[in-house]
Amino acid sequence: MYIKHDMAQTILIATDAVIFTVQDNELKVLLIQMVKLPYQGLWAVPGGLIEQDETTEQAARRILETQTGVTDAHLEQLQTFDSVTRDQLGRVVSVAYVALVPSDSVSLKTTEKYADIRWMPVSNLPSLAYDHDEIVTIAVERLRAKIESSNIVWSLLPKEFALSQLQSVYEKILAKPLDKRNFRRKILDLNLVESTGRRSTGSAHRPAELFAFKQRKTASVKIL
Repeated sequence: MYIKHDMAQTILIATDAVIFTVQDNELKVLLIQMVKLPYQGLWAVPGGLIEQDETTEQAARRILETQTGVTDAHLEQLQTFDSVTRDQLGRVVSVAYVALVPSDSVSLKTTEKYADIRWMPVSNLPSLAYDHDEIVTIAVERLRAKIESSNIVWSLLPKEFALSQLQSVYEKILAKPLDKRNFRRKILDLNLVESTGRRSTGSAHRPAELFAFKQRKTASVKIL
């Protein structure tokens, strides 16, 4: 049966991007400082209304590129957040996405919409605007579950890395240490990475062998 849409409906659709990196030995999330009232001075994850001619994923990729300059990154839909009271300015439904970027290739950018933009450790976040506390909490839970069953950490690392760097990324996300010998054996047995034949430079320690992911795209694989 055909149901006529209520053309008086004023619900808006937005996309929020929870962008993670590992920097200074901490898992961090990208936050912007709001300018508009009634949220002036509060921090939030980057986001906004989708354009008339784009999908929510296209909007998330636009936000990611605008704020970080990164286009080649893991991006996946997290969840739809539709509480009727989540935005004091009106009814807005948000489709949230999670993105992972390597900190060494990011150039943070801001616009007149925001007062500031920063990486902040997920272990010590301020109270966030809207329902972004809940969004970030769920995003961290998703990330921790996903790194155990997929290779998505490729998106957090440079193209060449030492196995110690790879292990460190896992440890910072999971917030716990991993056995070095077991981790290294598992990663090599899974055949996810290969030696580049090069070693690290500029370190006072013994140069470490450098590895690269055989494919820099997401695949399901039991890591831990």
